[in-house]
Amino acid sequence: MIITAFDGSPRKNGNSRMLLNAFIAGAKEKNSDIKIYKTDEMDIKPCRGCLMCNTLKLCAIRKDNWQDIADRIAGSDILVFSSPIYFHHTTASMKRLLDRLRSFIHVQITVSGLIHTPHEKWNKKICLLTAHGSSAVDDALPLVDLFKFLSEVMGPDNEFYHLNAVRLAASGQISFDEERLRGLYKKLGIPVELAVEDAERNAGYLKEAENLGCSLIGRKI
Repeated sequence: MIITAFDGSPRKNGNSRMLLNAFIAGAKEKNSDIKIYKTDEMDIKPCRGCLMCNTLKLCAIRKDNWQDIADRIAGSDILVFSSPIYFHHTTASMKRLLDRLRSFIHVQITVSGLIHTPHEKWNKKICLLTAHGSSAVDDALPLVDLFKFLSEVMGPDNEFYHLNAVRLAASGQISFDEERLRGLYKKLGIPVELAVEDAERNAGYLKEAENLGCSLIGRKI
């Protein structure tokens, strides 16, 4: 089983990274091949919209590490993307990665819109793990919609999974106990009585991420 994960958080102990760590803990097995990339440390240039990938069936940009990463993506069984939600979308470094995925797709411009055809269809499990400070789950929808689109465009055999953790404003908050949450909520002006249920809910997020990783490799939870 080949698993490739992309950590889009600029924080070392970000909530989305902790979700990813829990997922990987569940997905680990003796013969698994797992690689994690931190997107803000990756040597990849921004897409320049040259459209050369329509003809070349690979990205025309050179002098970075994209082709090695693209080969790793193509050969993976499971792709995992973890990111905090910034202004209803992903981080800048993750968006740079996602834009380069354009090189996997032929795009035809027509008078009625665009026709997207993958150069080679995928058969992958694609997971998106998100965390954000808002209490509203809908704040992650623009990014979720992008991943649903990607999963569908790249072939009918892909499976898409999403885990969204909300009301996480501080780094590592997903692991805070009730007492620490109460102190944080008092500073943020959030009702402190929510700390009890939120501490339990946050632990549930981490367990859900671990169970998802476990289930996707076919191991019993």
